[in-house]
Amino acid sequence: MVRTICVAFILLLATAMAASAQTQPASISDQDVSDAYIYLLGRLLITRQQQLDFKEGFKWNQLVHRKPGEVDWPNPNLDVAYSEAWVAADENSCTIVSVPKVEGRYYTVHFLNGWGETIANINERLFPRRPFGDFAVCYRGSNVAIPTGATRIDLPVKYSRVLARVELGSDPDAAIALQHQFTFRATGTPKLPEIPKTPIFELEKLPGVEAFEAADIALDGEPDLSVGLETLGQKARAIAKAVKDPARRARVDQVIRTRALADIGKASAIIGHGTVQNGWARPGVVGEYGLDYLARTMVDNGGIWANIKPEVLYYRGSLDQTGAELSGDNVYTLTFPKDGLPAQYATFFWSVIAVDSHRFRVLPNPINRFLINNQSKLQYGADGSLTLYFADQKPAEAPDGNWLPTPKGQKYRLTFRFYRPTEGVANGTYYPPPLIKR
Repeated sequence: MVRTICVAFILLLATAMAASAQTQPASISDQDVSDAYIYLLGRLLITRQQQLDFKEGFKWNQLVHRKPGEVDWPNPNLDVAYSEAWVAADENSCTIVSVPKVEGRYYTVHFLNGWGETIANINERLFPRRPFGDFAVCYRGSNVAIPTGATRIDLPVKYSRVLARVELGSDPDAAIALQHQFTFRATGTPKLPEIPKTPIFELEKLPGVEAFEAADIALDGEPDLSVGLETLGQKARAIAKAVKDPARRARVDQVIRTRALADIGKASAIIGHGTVQNGWARPGVVGEYGLDYLARTMVDNGGIWANIKPEVLYYRGSLDQTGAELSGDNVYTLTFPKDGLPAQYATFFWSVIAVDSHRFRVLPNPINRFLINNQSKLQYGADGSLTLYFADQKPAEAPDGNWLPTPKGQKYRLTFRFYRPTEGVANGTYYPPPLIKR
């Protein structure tokens, strides 16, 4: 009898413990919080911009033609005229993209998904036999009638972000005229999504625990196409449930402030899993990220809408030759030898801009000069070398076209672009020379 009661008691206790375990939330480590936060932040940076776009007046499948220099996002490219859109294509509708004939200058129509991943480009590199005319951008697997002669392009998602870029070059007026010849139109009436209502935050003040409160909305809005990252999405959803408890919410917020933001700082220095040489960081991946969600989030934060390496390669310079941060209080020179001029590494053009260290916007200056590029009135040394100058006031020995103003009292970083990269830029063996503090 006693033995029977004991056995029954043990079984009852075990059942109670099992039930209790099911009701208790699983342990979430600080590293889990940091990893899931950084992963989720990449998506939230896109939904943030999407909300801002539609508040500004964007309409689905309609291009917004920007004036040169008008875009307001991190690390803008000032060498091109931008046109922007959000595109919807589904089982019943494609979007017809009409591309004018563009010769002798860079252009592309660039499509990205809701995580900042490149999913298509339209230009002469990818369509050498017919790089202009009508292109039918369709949802993969849809059976939609398209105009005769249109080139079909299938996308893996129904909704995408588009940037059309046209190089300004030596004749900006001609570039702007071409820009306005790009048009979009839907063949039908696609079903439009709800814009995810996620936090709209300043880039210099990233969200805390409220990021996880928006996790389900953000993740339900668009699945991540990157196979192998499913566990991170699951962690983000689990933390979203956990933070409904006030005590756990406070702890997660603290971990974000202390651990995750510190991890972002470390990752930012090398753009995820990139490399640094001569004070210049080069991303290991860009535009297409695979499993490197860390790089994806860093790029979405510091240079949203980045394209893939065959189109453009970005180097970020934030340190001088001693490893010190760049400051407008100093004068720096960047010297390219005759056999290593930047023009040899780009099929189309190169440029360098200076942006602030928090919002990544170009630095205001009295003469409104925001970049040096291949169209600047550059002067070369007697030995064929090229020296660029970065300073608040033009150094006496600096040719005017070789100088980029960098205001005093301002920490900043440089972004060096090579469009349609070649040679060492394309294969990853090249880095710009070090910045020398004078």
